Amino acid sequence: MAGAIPDLHAEVRTGTGKGAARQARRDGKVPGIVFGGDAEPLPINLPFNALLKSLKAGRFKSTLFNLKVDGQEDVRVICRDVQRDVVKDLPTHVDFMRLRRTSRINLYIHVNFDNQDTCPGLKKGGVLTIVRPEVELEVLAGDIPDHITIDLSNAQIGDVLHISDVTLPAGAKPTIDRDFVIANISAPSGLRSEENEADGEEAAE
Repeated sequence: MAGAIPDLHAEVRTGTGKGAARQARRDGKVPGIVFGGDAEPLPINLPFNALLKSLKAGRFKSTLFNLKVDGQEDVRVICRDVQRDVVKDLPTHVDFMRLRRTSRINLYIHVNFDNQDTCPGLKKGGVLTIVRPEVELEVLAGDIPDHITIDLSNAQIGDVLHISDVTLPAGAKPTIDRDFVIANISAPSGLRSEENEADGEEAAE
């Protein structure tokens, strides 16, 4: 089940060339272009403040957006480039690519940890340390999972949870080609201190 895809509002940019782009920036907007798919490239303007907020939120280039342009059908897009002012580091132009439902894209997907209340390791005082709260997956644009799940019902203290412990949705695969760590269940700090002290005593002997 696909999660909520954030809306990105824009308007059609009238006129072409540097003059129209400069006018857009004077009006507090950022010029952009939407390309790909079965349609002609569409020049657009985006509200500067809304775009800057999205950029500051992070992972702008790996977020799927629902582009809403007056007079146009909504379309799913992903950012392919953000040009910035070399001095102020503010966006001056954005390129978006239209996506078909069958397009494969890389997105960060949230990780849920189920059955924490019944997890044996946590009930014994262990601590869940999350290394990757999100995992980058290659997914179909038309079938984006809202999250992936790790079941903690049998996890013990000392267990390390890898991507191989996750049942991925059909059509999804990790972008990293190794069995990376997502989380682990470590011993409580008091127990770790005791173990360290014991190790020190053994070494002294």
